[in-house]
Amino acid sequence: MIDLTVKSNVRDMTTGTIWKHLILFSIPLLIGNFFQQLYNTVDSVIVGNFVSSQALAAVGSTAPVINTLVGTFMGLATGAGVVISNYFGAKNREKLETSIHTTMLLTLILGVAFTIIGILMVPPMLRFMSTPDDVMHDAAVYLRIYFGGMIAVMVYNMGAGILRAVGDSTRPLYFLCVTCILNIFFDLLFVVIFHMGIAGVACATVLSEIISAILVLLVLMRTHEVYRLSLKKLHINPAVLKQICIIGIPAALQMAVTSFSNVFVQSYINRFGSSCMAGWTSYTKIDQLVILPMQSLSMAATTFTGQNLGAANQERIEKGAKTALGISLGITIALTVFINAATTPLIRLFTSQADVLNYGCIFLRFMSPFYVCCCFNQIHSGVLRGSGDATGPMIIMLSSFVVFRQIYLFIVTRFIHTLYPVAFAYPAGWILCSVLMFFYYRRHCRRLKEKGILKP
Repeated sequence: MIDLTVKSNVRDMTTGTIWKHLILFSIPLLIGNFFQQLYNTVDSVIVGNFVSSQALAAVGSTAPVINTLVGTFMGLATGAGVVISNYFGAKNREKLETSIHTTMLLTLILGVAFTIIGILMVPPMLRFMSTPDDVMHDAAVYLRIYFGGMIAVMVYNMGAGILRAVGDSTRPLYFLCVTCILNIFFDLLFVVIFHMGIAGVACATVLSEIISAILVLLVLMRTHEVYRLSLKKLHINPAVLKQICIIGIPAALQMAVTSFSNVFVQSYINRFGSSCMAGWTSYTKIDQLVILPMQSLSMAATTFTGQNLGAANQERIEKGAKTALGISLGITIALTVFINAATTPLIRLFTSQADVLNYGCIFLRFMSPFYVCCCFNQIHSGVLRGSGDATGPMIIMLSSFVVFRQIYLFIVTRFIHTLYPVAFAYPAGWILCSVLMFFYYRRHCRRLKEKGILKP
């Protein structure tokens, strides 16, 4: 039997070479996030090739709705991860145990609540997004089934977040690899063999998420390390909950409102018809894969910062941020060159329908040069959250991704009725956010130095 409790899975980032810590911690995160993203990407590939372009449009149009609820929870999970990583870095066993059990009970409670909310919000949200009639039914079916398994999504992500907070990014990767392969198998079984259509891909995704949740719970409950989970010890500690909320609520609001703002963007895309929607879906699946390296490095930077702050190794924090940013920029530039050279084959993975293919290629070529801007806002926001400042990044991202983007779309669409100005809403938000986040990060570092928290 494989030993799931090997101590070497825990990574202490308070000593050693910074770039090695960031890369070694990020690689499993990157691969894990890649496989997690494949859940919905595989759904899109399957429905685009074996069902219809309308089904492909339906899967893509559900993303903003799903991300609104999932993003809310992931913000709270970010707060929990920072608190746990702080206690782990400070070697405070009692507080670490308390924070883990508070976190998991909170997850179960929110899982039930979000399942109910998600199912109830399906019809009004689809109508709000101006979803075309030929896409409405499939989108509603997919969303209802997905939200029916919401608690499994939340349990896995929080459990994996606990493991990452103590430096273990390896086992969450193993579980994602296994369940992603299972998801592909279930997709083909339910859609190609049983002809269940879009309901089949939704069921495959939910079933795979349930398996991943079970696996991560088994690891947490069977480990002999300080982060062991015991069902008998599940409780809500008010003091720890407050700490989680201080960091988690701003992050949750940021992610939820940003995701909800994408509902507005999706509504503008929907006005161009189902073929444009399907092309947008194809683009977004590639987009989500391209930004994974910078997101993984951002998560690594958060854990790195949290551990070093807890261990009072503050002089490493700023150097870690510079290292993470440099690695992120290098990888993103290389990926941008690649996807511009292989645009048509990449979009063709999702569809061979000419008009859908044309829309997908337009979006990918137009948007990809702006990816480098995202490196700055991702890395700097990750470091800021790791140091306990979630409010600043929240305000900047909401201002850029929600307020500015919606004002931009409202004005532009009143005078111009073509696709490119609508699509540019995303790059414009990225650019503004990166500029604001950079200056805020520098100001934050100066303040910490003045207080003696960071060495000059």
